[in-house]
This record gives sequence, C-alpha cells and structure tokens, in this order.
Amino acid sequence: MTSINEQPIPAARPVIGEDEIEAAVRVLRSGRVVQGPEVAAFEEGFSRLVDDRHCVAVNSGTSALHLLLLALGIGPGDEVIVPSFSFAASANAVRLVGADVVFADIEPGSFGLDPAAVEAAITPRTAAIMPVHLYGHPAAMDRLMPIADQHKLAVVEDACQAHAAALNGTPVGAFGAGGTFSFYPTKNMHSLEGGMVTTADAELARTLRLLRNQGMEQRYANEIVGANMRMTDVSAAVGRVQLGKVEAWTEQRRANAAYLDAHITAPAVTTPPVAEGARHVYHQYTVRISGDRDAAMAKLTEAGIGNAVYYPTPIHRLKPYWEPDQKAGRTWDLPETERAAAEVVSLPVHPSLTEGDLERIAAAVNSLGENL
Repeated sequence: MTSINEQPIPAARPVIGEDEIEAAVRVLRSGRVVQGPEVAAFEEGFSRLVDDRHCVAVNSGTSALHLLLLALGIGPGDEVIVPSFSFAASANAVRLVGADVVFADIEPGSFGLDPAAVEAAITPRTAAIMPVHLYGHPAAMDRLMPIADQHKLAVVEDACQAHAAALNGTPVGAFGAGGTFSFYPTKNMHSLEGGMVTTADAELARTLRLLRNQGMEQRYANEIVGANMRMTDVSAAVGRVQLGKVEAWTEQRRANAAYLDAHITAPAVTTPPVAEGARHVYHQYTVRISGDRDAAMAKLTEAGIGNAVYYPTPIHRLKPYWEPDQKAGRTWDLPETERAAAEVVSLPVHPSLTEGDLERIAAAVNSLGENL
C-alpha cells in the first residue's frame, strides 16, 4: 500500500516545461502559425535523427502512416503485412487506403514482426511490409529487408514509439521506403500532437508534401487530390525544443531500464530482452508476468506504481477486423501475439523518475513473489 507521504508514480509523464511554453508563445505572437518556418526547421532538425533523410511533418503519427501508404500508391487490391500486436493505427492506416491487412506473428523478445512469419504470409497481392518498432525496440530489420528486397516489396516502418532507436548503427526510420513517427504527448519526445514521415526518395517526399496540403505546393495550384494533414508552427516549435532534449532523455530512459533490469528479481517477472546490435529507447519498459496478471497489476497499483497493458486485445480481435474475418471464414494463427497480449505489463521508465522512484518500482515488483 502507498505510504501517506508517497505519491503514486505515473506510468508516463508528458514534459511541458518553460522552454516549450515560451516557444509556443513566441510563434503565437509571430502570427505565422501553420506550415511556416518552424515546420521547415523542425523537419530539418529531425532529419539528423534518421541519417539525413527527407522529413515531412504532419498532424499525427496516424496521418504519417496513412499518407506514406498513399504516396507509395498502395490501395485496393493490395495486401500489407502488419503485426497484430500493436496499436490499432498500424492496421487502420492500411484499411484507410483501401488495402487489405494481413497479420503476421511476432518474435517473443522484441515484440516485432517475425521474419519467418512474414515470409510465409507473402502472396502475389502483397505490396508492403509494415514492421512496428514496438516499445522503442527496433524490429528485425536486418532480416526483414532482404525478404522485402527479394519479393520487391515496400517497407513502411512504424517507428511511432521509437525515436532515436537503432539497429547495428542504422536508425529506425532509415531502413525502408519510408518511416513514420508520432509526437503524441507521452512519446519519447512530442510536439503536443503531430507526426513525421521520413524517406530517402526526394520525389516521394514531394508527393507527401502535396498530399498533406490539399495537393498543392503553391496556393490554388492543386496538382493532385490531397488532404489537410499539416502540422502547425506551434507544434513544430514545441517539437524543436524537445528535439534538443531527446538524446539526454533517451539516455536517462536507458539508464532507468538498466536499473530495473538489475534490480527486478521476482521469479514471475521477465524483464525485456534486447537483441544484439539493438539500441532500445524504452518508450515502454514492458515485462512479462507469468501467473495472474490482473492480481499483479492490482498489487502494483496499490503500491502506487503506475502500470498498464499495451495492448490487451490484438488488432485481429478488435471489432473492425474480427467481424469481417469471421464473416469471411478467415482465421489467424498468431500464438506469440496471443501470449504477449496475455502476459505484458508496462512499468514506469520515463526520464522524470528519481532514484527513489526506481527503488520503489523494483521493490513493488519483487514483492509480487513467486505465486501470483
């Protein structure tokens, strides 16, 4: 039970400091608030995180995925291979362009797409693979890219939880045809709300810029059918401030995770493994609980330790996907996905944690004991 003098430790804590507030006020006073110089500067700054790729800022991570698929020409008749163990936006973006979602299973360590499962899921209609760098751990890009190359498939990276993560020195968002990032307030860095698309292809970047702005670069000179998915300059200004802090925050997250790795010893709890060559940035510190997960979470909550399950229901079991599959007689064999959804719990790892917070988290987890 939480002591009367101990405040609960939140599972996540958005950072909005005086620097972010001053940046937002500065833009509001300027009168240039949409798709102006702050957006361009944010795009240029973010490019350094993704091996100097072209960056196109948009209004959310979901929009980033949606527009990238559109720009790649993916649509009705195409299939995109997606993990079911992810936030629904990964699959929703595929449905929004009219393509079909094909779910593939994950690897138990990284929670990312299993390359063998991906290869088995490829059909003549497959147009793209969407690896998700879940919780901040890079997917197995070293094994997925050769599969994509062999079958001439686009790779759309969902890096919405993985700012500054890398595999063998290559940052996520710099592997495939394009990468996507989210700047939602609880991400490793944020812009209040927003997203970014990254690509090495200058023509693709231009198409993305057209699509986000009603199909035009010059006012009223519409070249294609587009939408309004622009980022505001207020968001970009906040994002620029956060971009200057994300590396220090990332190292703090990694240090917090290392502390928990070393101090969590409860037999019923498995701490997150890290693949060789991977730079895990710990958007979430996700453990597995063997036994009664609900009871474990209740005990942690009683001890004042924030915790949550990301994600309790795999996408293929959500109503918009489950019901059409049932009607079509389609089933998915995803044992690692089902096991992960039943076992995972995410614990606080954010950079605002103190040493005392980390001690409390480890002690509360260890108090769960062997028999849950």
